Amino acid sequence: MEEFSLLTMIAVFEEMFGIALFWIMVSVAVVITAAWVFVLVRDRSLSFRKYLVAQLSMPFGAVAAVWFVLWITNSGLADIGGPIDWLVLLGVAALGAVGLGILVYVVQSLMRGRQSEV
Repeated sequence: MEEFSLLTMIAVFEEMFGIALFWIMVSVAVVITAAWVFVLVRDRSLSFRKYLVAQLSMPFGAVAAVWFVLWITNSGLADIGGPIDWLVLLGVAALGAVGLGILVYVVQSLMRGRQSEV
């Protein structure tokens, strides 16, 4: 890979996940992000209770993201070769944790509505 560009990365992810699954994942991420922005604008502040529950769910998101990538690539932890593989796996775990945290916060906010903090 001589040239590092956004289109190159999209092609790599399309090859890795398949075109349909990749674009479904992108669409879901855009919808969840838009819902999070909506909730933040609507509530005008973060609810620390909802934020705490969202943080408690983050380890599950990290494990699920790593498991999903290993499943999609037909790999296992024994196939991890060098430091770059560990860094990529840590990045996947971080993105999974943040993604599930945001999703949990949004779901709580949309289901419970705006609640005043005491």
